[in-house]
Amino acid sequence: MSVLHELVQGIRSGGIEVLDLTAPLSGTTPILLLPEPFGQTVPFTLQEISRYDDRGPAWYWNNFTTGEHVGTHFDAPNHWATARDGEDVSQVAASKLIAPAVVLDFVAEARQNPDFLLEIDHVKQWEEEHGPLPDGGWLLYRTGWDARAHDQAEFLNADETGPHTPGISVECARYLAEETPIAGLGVETVGTDAGAAHSFDPAFPCHSFLLGAGKYGLTQLRNLDKLPATGAVVVAGPLPIVGGSGSPTRVLALVER
Repeated sequence: MSVLHELVQGIRSGGIEVLDLTAPLSGTTPILLLPEPFGQTVPFTLQEISRYDDRGPAWYWNNFTTGEHVGTHFDAPNHWATARDGEDVSQVAASKLIAPAVVLDFVAEARQNPDFLLEIDHVKQWEEEHGPLPDGGWLLYRTGWDARAHDQAEFLNADETGPHTPGISVECARYLAEETPIAGLGVETVGTDAGAAHSFDPAFPCHSFLLGAGKYGLTQLRNLDKLPATGAVVVAGPLPIVGGSGSPTRVLALVER
């Protein structure tokens, strides 16, 4: 029996569970808001073309408008100035879109402190318990933030000092980019960086270091609580937008039960 046949049979039998890590994409999907005078992304909208009517009697279809970085989405290296000549989303090899994944769970810490930052010691302690980070795989950082995704204000959690969402320290972002074999970082928050990362040095270190190293980002993930610490395989499918810096993405996880 071929490996691919075994995979299909495993999915059909339930021995391999397919989990959707993607947030539904609609007009209520939370979006990143930047301070003036920076440009803003647009929220997701559908524009109806026809719906079984005189505009098209037998078919229903829509145009849609959205930003590349709205909802569950993929960050390509060229999204950031540190990789301005790096891959656009259409240039990412398809083989890299199917990769092993590990989950680092810091829900309790983020619940206590919305500005909680993952540090190098946290990663090394996790590795002592679970083994090394996956070569060419994803580090998925679980904070429980997906529970807030129903409400824009609660999801961004901003006050007069700016957003307050968990993330990764400057030193840890540099470490993940330069000293680990991962292909990318996945998070539940609106972006891969902490809400307060605008004030870090450098600002937005996950974007700066990871994308600068040719690695990738996945954001606004959900259902990470259903994944094991190790052993899952992630399938990420961004649109191959030529020249694009990213794309809304359907992210699936395969878990052997």
